[in-house]
Amino acid sequence: MKAIVTGASGVLGSAVRRVFESSQVDVLPLSFSRTGDGLVQLDLTNRADVRNKFAEFKPEWVIHCAAERRPDVAEQNPEGTKTLNSEVPGYLAELSKELNFTLVYISTDYVFDGTNPPYSPRSTPNPLNLYGKQKRGGEEAILSAQSAQAVVLRVPILYGPAPKNTDSAVNCLLDIVHDRSGKKYTMDHFATRYPTNVIDIAKFLRRLTDIKKPLPEILHYSGDEPYTKYEMCLVFAKILELPHDHIIPNADPPSAAEATSPASGLSAGHFGY
Repeated sequence: MKAIVTGASGVLGSAVRRVFESSQVDVLPLSFSRTGDGLVQLDLTNRADVRNKFAEFKPEWVIHCAAERRPDVAEQNPEGTKTLNSEVPGYLAELSKELNFTLVYISTDYVFDGTNPPYSPRSTPNPLNLYGKQKRGGEEAILSAQSAQAVVLRVPILYGPAPKNTDSAVNCLLDIVHDRSGKKYTMDHFATRYPTNVIDIAKFLRRLTDIKKPLPEILHYSGDEPYTKYEMCLVFAKILELPHDHIIPNADPPSAAEATSPASGLSAGHFGY
């Protein structure tokens, strides 16, 4: 089997690459800026280069992990992030028809507003912030590409092995727990999230590639333990046997601009093929 993994230097993409390669899949790991470790640099917004590279490699599967996932960056550079988050997925869906591969587009629970969880794949999206709207745009581009062999996989907040803790909104909490500088941190204790391990997602994706029957257009995958970010810090502090009195819970609801995709909407009970 041959598979392309975009965003292969990221937290999820690198996990997908490792799991696929460990099961004898021939992987082309694509990265925009990072090099080394066999990564192949490719600008996904350059359609001609993308088509040439994909046609040359001839993948059976493309796992599209690449995205600008930082909501604050999306707000600061809306046009640039829209190209990557909304337009590139649609082009890859068109390529899937031409080059005969199955595309899995990694989306997010930010496409929901959190007012009526839990959400199933059939629930109506209503993203609150720009990032969620852009990712929903990518979903719509894929779902509207007739005859495309494509699946939308929505996942919540992620954690796992990462080059830097700041690469993950969960891993970065470790740095806060470790901080002994005397700085105080106010941590969200309102929004419930379902942190999910990237290795578990990668293994799920690998199993997905072995299924021989048609796949649903939309799938959800999530961990099943709910936490606020403050509660995650408490878990890390307990494991590391460190004090946490420098971390202060904030139970006030976020503003619309700050609202997280209520990962509380992604319940494992709704996931499946």
